[in-house]
Amino acid sequence: MVIPENTSKNTHNVVASILGKNKPGKVLDIPSGAGSFTHRLLSQRIEVYSADISNLMQVENPNFREADMNEALPYEKNFFDSVVCIDGIEHLERPFDFIRECSRITSKGGRIILSTPNINSVRSRWRWFWTSHHNKNKIPLNENKPSPMHHINMMSYQRLRYILHTNGFQVEVVATNRVKWISWLYFIFVPFAYLFTSFVYAREEKDKVQRQVNKQIKKHLFSVPLLFGETMIISARKI
Repeated sequence: MVIPENTSKNTHNVVASILGKNKPGKVLDIPSGAGSFTHRLLSQRIEVYSADISNLMQVENPNFREADMNEALPYEKNFFDSVVCIDGIEHLERPFDFIRECSRITSKGGRIILSTPNINSVRSRWRWFWTSHHNKNKIPLNENKPSPMHHINMMSYQRLRYILHTNGFQVEVVATNRVKWISWLYFIFVPFAYLFTSFVYAREEKDKVQRQVNKQIKKHLFSVPLLFGETMIISARKI
């Protein structure tokens, strides 16, 4: 059975690898789309629940439920051990509320794994400098024909981390699906970006505790996945 993944190449493989490094337990796949990732988990005999705004599933899963990711999710507190959200959060009007709901339905020690276009990459920042548009959102959205497929909430690492950390999660893994060869051409800008970022962080942040946090943030910002990766993939544990 070939089901379209509807995401960037190799994203499902990386997400599955991260999920498999810990006991996935009971998994929520949201938005499930046509059901490609659900099908992968079912084939591994993993208990998976699928959810999306409407039923577009091309695989049978009795645990499918319709759910609006901008609203309260139709699951009980602490119901899941893992939540997987592949290329979904950038489409939401209320991403804070979605993460808050994910925290509610995830058990303590459980994990959320999210993927989203990597606007932190140097290549995407370069496009933003010249056009005010990021690499995965190259032209203005059609406001006369609004669509659930529009990327209305592109996420930087800093913003996504803030949402996660203020809602009971702790980032543990920062990864990417792949690095395209053209992305390495932008390496020349990295030393300058690093020095300027370090200067600004040191000058602007006075809180000693937050300065230590910023060191970790900067370490992730200047990692290969975020500097050069196509898709940002984050795994966070509920603490």
